[in-house]
Amino acid sequence: MALQYTNRRSQTYILHQGTTKTGKPKYYFSLKTEGNLIDSISEGFEIYENPNCQVYLRKILPKVFSDRELEIVDQGIKKYSKVKNFIIDVKDKSLVIYLADQDVEKLSEILSSLRGQEVDSNRLESLLTYGPMMRFLKRKNSKSFGVQRWCFRGSVDDWIDLDEGEDLESLVKKYAPHLG
Repeated sequence: MALQYTNRRSQTYILHQGTTKTGKPKYYFSLKTEGNLIDSISEGFEIYENPNCQVYLRKILPKVFSDRELEIVDQGIKKYSKVKNFIIDVKDKSLVIYLADQDVEKLSEILSSLRGQEVDSNRLESLLTYGPMMRFLKRKNSKSFGVQRWCFRGSVDDWIDLDEGEDLESLVKKYAPHLG
């Protein structure tokens, strides 16, 4: 039986094995049910689903943020910001907050008025796409955290520094209200 993974959009991905140009094995997930299917993953690898529901097999990354730090950011966004649809993802040495690209409430209103009936909000939320908006960095050889926001100016399109401090909770309290 091939290894399967179902993402947030209820799409079932199946693990395949292929070969690189040099003849080495490569592993990937696909929606296709035919091909060289694999039934398990190698030790040291994990299944990773990115914020926009793409599924990958990747090496297990070293843990940079503690569970407590992840909880501080998650609970802080829920408590201090008005956004309802967000995803937190750890990339390298940063904890990235992704916000939904669509306004769920307005989209639901539009679809309800067109269909003449309520829209299933869970189904609607599973179709959202997400973009990076803010991130918290763990500074090298330090106990401090940095806060950055994504800049949408055409000439910049990069992260810009906002603040730095040793207390992650106070940084979240200060900057989470600006999300959305």
